[in-house]
Amino acid sequence: MSDVKTILAFGDSLTYGADVETGGRHRFEDRWPSVLEAGLEGSARVIAEGLGGRTTMFDDHGAAADRNGARILPTLLGSHYPLDLVVILLGTNDLKPHVCGTALGAGSGIERLAEIARTYPYGRGAAAPQVLIVSPPLFGQTVGGDWQPSGGRSIAESQKLAPRYRAAAEYCGCAFFDAAGVAVASPVDGVHLDAANTRAIGQALVPVVRQLLAER
Repeated sequence: MSDVKTILAFGDSLTYGADVETGGRHRFEDRWPSVLEAGLEGSARVIAEGLGGRTTMFDDHGAAADRNGARILPTLLGSHYPLDLVVILLGTNDLKPHVCGTALGAGSGIERLAEIARTYPYGRGAAAPQVLIVSPPLFGQTVGGDWQPSGGRSIAESQKLAPRYRAAAEYCGCAFFDAAGVAVASPVDGVHLDAANTRAIGQALVPVVRQLLAER
């Protein structure tokens, strides 16, 4: 039996690797799930499931894809189990005013996703995976210094995400990491990341994930 671990990276455009400067996508090797897998040096494979606009548990019908994370996560768990770890990096889209707009709501959504990951009926003796909740980088001012982040999102509300997510992780018995400590949003739109900052998240997660996998 292989001892290579399996990790699901569940997120939005930050996990997808959206490149706000080109309107395209960062190179595969620059996306944080790819960087994380490379840093784990063959001890784990990372399945990247990132979708632009995805929320924790809220509907947003502004695109053809289903953006409600709580509705799609069970399908992905069923597709990819057995899993050793689920890394959840969501919340930037919850803070869109027309979706939810508050860190309080995003935190409730994160708790729901952790619950789904921990209680899904994996079957065949498969144990539930560990869960790592990652709070996204803070929103920032856009080019010019006086424009708010895209979608009318609040910088002040984004600053409340890390404390709310930390509390959610403690409540759910999950691990926590604050990506705002290692990455900053691009001034192009105040939300998305350039290649260097998305790589920084993957690099910073390597020791965190190594420790979690060692404890499993």
